Amino acid sequence: MKFFSPTCHQRSDRSFFLGNYQFPLCARCTGMTLGYFISILSVIKIGAAPLAISIVFLGIMFLDWLIQTLKLIESTNIRRLFTGTLGGYAIICIISNIISYFSGLIFI
Repeated sequence: MKFFSPTCHQRSDRSFFLGNYQFPLCARCTGMTLGYFISILSVIKIGAAPLAISIVFLGIMFLDWLIQTLKLIESTNIRRLFTGTLGGYAIICIISNIISYFSGLIFI
């Protein structure tokens, strides 16, 4: 568990459990990691999602976090997982779009 502590708060009330074993990442970070892997496979197979879609996905994750932080509505672990997956997917697509843009500007 200590390995992931610099990047994730690992709160037990926001984490999934398998029996008595707590996942090493909270629900949102688990979703982001899942989104990273899905996005990498997607970028390799069909290319990155357009930048606008990626920004919307990141916005959804941010909105879920903001609503919870402002204590308007308490998020659930399933919602955190879902919005984290969207955010993780978006981050890799944005990076891929940036790399594609700048690689087109470099002439060797």
